[in-house]
Amino acid sequence: MDTKVCYHCGDNCTDTTILLEEKPFCCNGCKTVYEILSESDLTCYYDLQASPGAIPKEIEGKYDFLSQEKIVEKLVDFDDGKTQIATFYIPHIHCSSCIWILENLNKLNPAVSLSQVNFGKKTVRVSYDTSHFSLKQLVLLLSSVGYEPYISLEDYKTGKQNVNRSLIYKLGVAGFAFGNVMFLSFPEYFEVDGFWLDQYKHIFRWIMFSFSLPVVFYAAQDYFVSAYKAIKTKILNIDIPIALGIVVLFLRSTIEIILNTGSGFFDSLTGLVFFLLLGKFFQQKTYSFLSFERDYKSYFPIAVTKVFNKTEVPVQVYDIKKGDRLLIRNQELIPVDGILINGKAKIDYSFVTGESETVTKQSGDKLFAGGKQTSGVIEMEALKSVEQSYLTQLWSNDVFSKNKEDGFTTLTNAISKNFTIAVLSIAFIATTFWLYYDASKAMNVFTAVLIIACPCAIALSAPFTFGNLLRIFGKKKFYLKNASVIEQLAHINTIIFDKTGTITSNKKSDAKYEGEPLSNAEEVLLKNTLRGSNHPLSRGLYDILEENNIISLDHFEEHLGKGIEASHNTQNIKIGSAKFVGHQNETEVLNTSVYVSTNNTYKGKFTFYNSYRKGLSKLFNSLKKQYELVILSGDNEGEFENLKKLLPAKTKLLFNQKPDDKLEYIKYHQTEGAKVLMVGDGLNDAGALAQSNVGVAISENVNVFSPACDAILDATKFNQLNHYIKASKKAINIIKWSFVLSFFYNVIGLYFAVTGQLAPVIAAILMPLSSISIVLFTTISTNWIGRQLK
Repeated sequence: MDTKVCYHCGDNCTDTTILLEEKPFCCNGCKTVYEILSESDLTCYYDLQASPGAIPKEIEGKYDFLSQEKIVEKLVDFDDGKTQIATFYIPHIHCSSCIWILENLNKLNPAVSLSQVNFGKKTVRVSYDTSHFSLKQLVLLLSSVGYEPYISLEDYKTGKQNVNRSLIYKLGVAGFAFGNVMFLSFPEYFEVDGFWLDQYKHIFRWIMFSFSLPVVFYAAQDYFVSAYKAIKTKILNIDIPIALGIVVLFLRSTIEIILNTGSGFFDSLTGLVFFLLLGKFFQQKTYSFLSFERDYKSYFPIAVTKVFNKTEVPVQVYDIKKGDRLLIRNQELIPVDGILINGKAKIDYSFVTGESETVTKQSGDKLFAGGKQTSGVIEMEALKSVEQSYLTQLWSNDVFSKNKEDGFTTLTNAISKNFTIAVLSIAFIATTFWLYYDASKAMNVFTAVLIIACPCAIALSAPFTFGNLLRIFGKKKFYLKNASVIEQLAHINTIIFDKTGTITSNKKSDAKYEGEPLSNAEEVLLKNTLRGSNHPLSRGLYDILEENNIISLDHFEEHLGKGIEASHNTQNIKIGSAKFVGHQNETEVLNTSVYVSTNNTYKGKFTFYNSYRKGLSKLFNSLKKQYELVILSGDNEGEFENLKKLLPAKTKLLFNQKPDDKLEYIKYHQTEGAKVLMVGDGLNDAGALAQSNVGVAISENVNVFSPACDAILDATKFNQLNHYIKASKKAINIIKWSFVLSFFYNVIGLYFAVTGQLAPVIAAILMPLSSISIVLFTTISTNWIGRQLK
């Protein structure tokens, strides 16, 4: 059969094809979008890329809450009474056609004065005239053309986030000062005399002093703050010798130009701060299109519809009280725990549990916050407020307010403790020696040792190694929250995996038939009966079965929560639960099964099995020698035998684990010395991900969903997890070799310092040379690691 493709969205027009101007559309929604664009002379949208659109969703009443001024104030970036500016996240942005249509919104409505797309962040920033247009109308306009914005409770709770650019400003100040001081130092380097010596030497030196002031008191202030906090807590970190070196450089240089005994070390001072900030900037890699700190507020709606005195009014989620009657539309999240009053509820709890199968609920059944209604409209009565509901209780655990980095000592800080003691010891020993032999050189030697032994190269090793590896991992679809995650990843000794959605694929499942063979006529009837049902199990089985001829059924009926029944000519078929098809002798079955009977005769059952990710067995076998491997699953033991066959013999398999159980399991093993890597996918894994030393979220689409975590791994790269861990360990070795190289430079520098021969030109050559060589070594080494990753 020739299947036509929708001109707007690209989906197959399977059931009915709607033609307009000889163009096929899969539904009225796609046809309407085409008509809107055609009326506004915007059909060029389809010329940039074939079928670029998305099917518009039913949104009647969904955005009524945007009529409330209190909510609008939180969502807009700017409002002067005449013009408003709002920025929306648009998940569907994916190609040049999307950019083109969104930046031409003014042609769809002249009240829009400007719209700009940030393709990387998938956002659109819109300016519009509030006298003719409102925020609600803007959202409806975007939705009408298939670009429905994603508006969550987090947007209302936090408002718009300010971007911290202080590091960029400090780096700019240090770089500007460093460049100018280097130029002003050239005459001193080449010992120019005569007219310059008499007229401009002092001016140049005081100009260099002026350039150093913002570097020391602004650009370098973070190092002083960190050193002060470390001393206050009696901890020796890398910032103590750095701050000490900066202070000594500045004081000695200032004294030299005041007493006219030399030009000072302003070039080395500004260069030191510049390279340190450059390393910090390089390490501060962020993925603006990802969020590593999501909780339930990121996914909850801002408002829902409350039914009061037979009228429907939008109410903010935080204003919901016990006893309120709420209207939940199709595809809306349930914001609070409650009781179903009326309507057919098919709840998808995958958001909370990670399980993709929908749960059917009857009137009087309890509904939990976080479930998504997938079939029509329901009414429910709230039992609790948002803060008291089951889902939000997951975030009341102290683990979510804990900073993992607080209890972790980095390799750089571990070495810096010994480094600081060694430098100070050398400085005091050398000073004591010169006080005995030549007291006039003692102070110069003391300051020279602190200057040349400043751990600039050591401080740059980790930032440039981790910073470059962050970028390499990102290109390989492994996105880390920050550079410290790499170091913690290198120290793990236990790996815990969730099952559903983590080691199994959400996109497909397998089904095995057990029973009497079906005739060709029965197979055709089975396939066509499943075709008429929208139940997830029906759709899953329909996709698995082979293609068959399409026939018109004489009778079709779906029994809610039981199964489906259909007939064609003289044949009748029932598909559903064992009881529904008349099969009573079934023992307890752990795996999900769909039973089939024809003409009131039981035929057999289709048992669904998880489809495990490609390379799962190979991955576990590569990890088993070095790590303790554990599967923590919220499912029953239905997959126990399959997993035993797939995974190494020593792998621990634990089932029926609730979110709190997973968290407590990790916490207990950490007290026993385990360094835990937790790999999960659902919001129910958030507690375990937060408690673990490193939490990695597996995501089928990194732009759409990820719970709070330390890293996000694209599901297609799951079988490469062991390579990422190995690369992290190799990065630690690179840093250690960088320290050896840094030690070599320090030995040379200390020779000049201890013997009283350290001149500004030697410091100006040696300090940048050590920094540049470390940067080159770490960059080349990490690129070599990157080439080994697939």
